[in-house]
Amino acid sequence: MIENFGSALELVADPTTILVMILAALFGLVIGSLPGMTATLAAALLVPFTFFLDPVPAIAAIITMSAMAIFAGDVPSALLRIPGTPSSAAYTEDAFALTRNGKGALGLGVSLVASVFGGLFGSIMLIFVSPILGEFALRFTSYEYFWVAVLGLTAAVIVSKGAQLKGGIALMVGLLVSTVGLDVTLGFPRFTFGEDQLYRGVDFIAAMIGLFGLSEVLRAVTAKKGESMPIPRLEGAGTLRPTFRAIWRNKGRVGSGSIIGGIVGALPGAGADIAAWIAYAFTRSTSRVRPGKNSADDQRIEAISGASSANNAGIASAYVPTLAFGIPGDTITAILIGVLLVKGITPGPDLFLYQTDTLYSLYIIFIIANLLLLPLGFLLIRASGFVLRIPRSVLMGLIVSISICGAFAINNGYLEVGLMVIFGVIGYLFEKGGIPLAPVVLGIVLGPIVERTFMQSVIKTNWDLTEFFTRPISAILIVLVILAIASAPMMGWLGRRAERATALKAAQDQAAGADTDGHGGTDDDADVTA
Repeated sequence: MIENFGSALELVADPTTILVMILAALFGLVIGSLPGMTATLAAALLVPFTFFLDPVPAIAAIITMSAMAIFAGDVPSALLRIPGTPSSAAYTEDAFALTRNGKGALGLGVSLVASVFGGLFGSIMLIFVSPILGEFALRFTSYEYFWVAVLGLTAAVIVSKGAQLKGGIALMVGLLVSTVGLDVTLGFPRFTFGEDQLYRGVDFIAAMIGLFGLSEVLRAVTAKKGESMPIPRLEGAGTLRPTFRAIWRNKGRVGSGSIIGGIVGALPGAGADIAAWIAYAFTRSTSRVRPGKNSADDQRIEAISGASSANNAGIASAYVPTLAFGIPGDTITAILIGVLLVKGITPGPDLFLYQTDTLYSLYIIFIIANLLLLPLGFLLIRASGFVLRIPRSVLMGLIVSISICGAFAINNGYLEVGLMVIFGVIGYLFEKGGIPLAPVVLGIVLGPIVERTFMQSVIKTNWDLTEFFTRPISAILIVLVILAIASAPMMGWLGRRAERATALKAAQDQAAGADTDGHGGTDDDADVTA
């Protein structure tokens, strides 16, 4: 094993590989920072260039780019309230709220460091437990994937903390939107209204840009003169030490998020998106932040710590089924499999037996890519602060322009631009009614997975639903779903009980202090009389 690592290190230390990793890192940061430009799109754009590279630099380009792009998607979330990736949509509201409170750099710093720790944890999982997790992932059938998707949907209950009914309404809207297009089993068009371009369904990226980005512009434009929103600030100086202090306070959240991302990401087709939503929901439901002056911001930082670490942990662990069995863990690994096959490398058991140099090179690349993310990420955070120095009227115009370009770039068509406008209006109206937006995106992303896995399952069993409940792994997932649904009212009850206990203790302390003051006054009077 040491000899294999030595040979792999020589391949990675080649100047060409190092140069490719740096260029791919910069490319990933730029693409990830642009709304609508996802890591999958960036990976697809890199494919033509990989044809001219050796296998190790080609692999390094895609891995490094994806690690950078996933974090960079948090930047427009924090600055412009436009999620760069579906996973960052889980905590967009938290990141943007921190920016409006002058803690945007801290929020991005926490997201960056948590992403690095999560990525390193996922890399360790990939190195040491990939055969074990790969074998476990192969036991998943359509029944288990159905319950994993349902578990992700229950995150809407926790994401909508304090407004579960409105969160449920938002989730139903997202699930309804996800049914637009061709039926997953019969191929019959649904809710297309004669528009051929709607056969492919509603793209969740256009929906995200409209719901979060365009709705923010509408809210700013329609705000009354005395109700205009404050200009957000991004104070970049001196955030390094506070960032690591916040990470240390939330080290348990970073650890739990990394574990969730590592496990969920290893499931073929699940990827970092579902992992981030589940980690966010888990962090929110088990928050231990006590009520106080900065409790809201502390909860936001806590949630970002858990979800961001799950993001990058899920990226690395998604390579587990890819390398062990040649099964893509997500869309990026599906692209990577194509690159590997072109280079004459067949993912699967043979990779562990006959191409160990390439395998160990991949392990080292993952570690270097995540370490490289730390300095480049902080440079990106500092550079992004210039965006908020732009006058607000100009900034709003830029947001609209970027949103239109991002929506148009999805399929080079005007349909997505129109959908973005529609969802922008929907997002504006939902916010006026106090309905959260994140569950809408959750429904659009997970709706097709739920429908496809359900229909595959019932077709196999001729509508015998008992298989959904009698399989051992399914039973475990059902228990987790029930616990997730019950956690919201349970945590609310515990929170109210803790608040009542705190208020009662404060009242008792105040009463005890009043009694002491009264007793002391009597003694003084007696002394004066004497």
